[in-house]
Amino acid sequence: MIGCLLIHGFTGSPYEVEPLADFLRERTDWQIAVPTLPGHGETLELKGVKHMEWLMHAEEELKVLLDTCDEVYVVGFSMGGLIASYLSVKYDIHKLVLLSAAAYYVNVKQLLKDIGNMIKEGVQGGLIENELYNRYKWKVTKTPILSTYEFRKVVRLTRPLLTKVNIPTFIAQGKNDGIVPPKAAKYIYETISSEEKDLFYSSKAKHLICHSEDNHELFDKIFQFLQSE
Repeated sequence: MIGCLLIHGFTGSPYEVEPLADFLRERTDWQIAVPTLPGHGETLELKGVKHMEWLMHAEEELKVLLDTCDEVYVVGFSMGGLIASYLSVKYDIHKLVLLSAAAYYVNVKQLLKDIGNMIKEGVQGGLIENELYNRYKWKVTKTPILSTYEFRKVVRLTRPLLTKVNIPTFIAQGKNDGIVPPKAAKYIYETISSEEKDLFYSSKAKHLICHSEDNHELFDKIFQFLQSE
């Protein structure tokens, strides 16, 4: 039996990786786990939640798969990508997939462009249809400032461990990501020690790469990577 753990990002929920999880469920009999990190989900309750709680929760979910499966793959999105890298160093994981992994964060140039697009669509009456606006507008007011410090603690803890990642790794990044700059993927690719590693850039994807227009191309590449010997 193969197990696959998918980890969402900071202030996120399983929604962020659900399209990929569904894609894998439709094509395999793998044991798929998509946990919600403490304080996260469709309703944020982050106040007082520490970064180690996110790491420990992901570890517990991984241990369940390791106890029941012959092979385990871990997929991480954004902050979840850093947590996935941390787990790959600490546990016997067979393959790693990093999506928009937040080794760096806030692509100011693209973020300003997205804000400009939001304003333009607002003037034209189409703001409510803007995906980035709808998914992130309420997070700004619902995310305690101390929680952003906890996120940064995850970055500081996990980035130095990237040099120890030595398992097959697939890295994907959207060129239009306004949260994580494209250089983050290049940095990860050049930093990890894996001999088998792939780097894929989506020309259409923003931060929510699993929800991009070209996500099936991405999912096909991930599936081929996970199935390869």
